[in-house]
Amino acid sequence: MKLIGSLTSPYVRKARIVLAEKHIGYNFELEMPWNTDTNVPDYNPLGKVPVLVMDDGTSLFDSRVIVEYLDNINPVSRLIPESNRRRIMVKRWEALSDGICDAAAAIFLERRRPETQQSEEWISRQQSKVTGGLEAAAHELADKKWCDGNVYTLADIALGCALGYLAFRFPEIEWRTNFPNLADLSDRLEKRTPFLETAPRA
Repeated sequence: MKLIGSLTSPYVRKARIVLAEKHIGYNFELEMPWNTDTNVPDYNPLGKVPVLVMDDGTSLFDSRVIVEYLDNINPVSRLIPESNRRRIMVKRWEALSDGICDAAAAIFLERRRPETQQSEEWISRQQSKVTGGLEAAAHELADKKWCDGNVYTLADIALGCALGYLAFRFPEIEWRTNFPNLADLSDRLEKRTPFLETAPRA
């Protein structure tokens, strides 16, 4: 099994952490999807990472599809609850966390454009999504140890990857000060070996 991705994508990081937590062996192939010579479209027609290439050559794309597949092929350390209500709530956390990443990545890419072509209105709109997502996450987490209560799940991994991406790309966003419960969760997560080994780097 092979995972194709970059060292900075929070979606790739999510898949790598799940692979580590599930004790699933794989090869990691480093690819930058924005490079002109990238091979990512050979595996994913959308040209995005992560891509999981299974042993039979079938490729899976979109981190949410990949992590669900990984959680199902190995019963060890289930990260997505089986009961419908809890399962949906964990997937809801994942959607919220990925949404924060989507908006943050949109800002990052917009700022890479020539300054005269950048839209401050677009950037402001994405910034409001990041802020709204963080506020919702902090409210939902409240004083719980983990997003799902007392159990570590995919919800924590997804939120941890979103917070890690913000810390990496947007150090000016003061989410640690504004949302101390999110900072506490992030601190606990970043001490885990899978998080330490997948910290984003340029």
